[in-house]
Amino acid sequence: MEVSVVKVLETDRLVLRRISLEDAEFILQLLNDTSFLRFIGDKGVRTVTDARNYIREGPIHSYEQFGFGMYLTELKESAVPIGICGLLKRETLEDVDIGFAFLPQFWGRGYGFESAEATMTYGRDVVGLKRIRIH
Repeated sequence: MEVSVVKVLETDRLVLRRISLEDAEFILQLLNDTSFLRFIGDKGVRTVTDARNYIREGPIHSYEQFGFGMYLTELKESAVPIGICGLLKRETLEDVDIGFAFLPQFWGRGYGFESAEATMTYGRDVVGLKRIRIH
């Protein structure tokens, strides 16, 4: 099966692209990492099938509804997935929110800042958002 990669943006070290169903194993790993569970929450994703459903109902639905969403974040040189970063439209918030999560082995290298900064610029310059909420 050929994976359809939709690159959204890139930085000096990273590529951010749309999450696809083929990313289910990585999403399963990320969403069940103890740091994700502690700091973001339990999404109830326990199997690859759950991960595919999460991708369909979350990121893919957001791309279709809003034209943006969470993006898989990969190392540019190796295409190794390290986390996710992107724009979230939550029903409870007036403004679009920025979110990110990385596997702990990639913390402390500036990837969060690099991807969030690029995502903010993308949201403003490409999507046309006037305000993006960060917390």
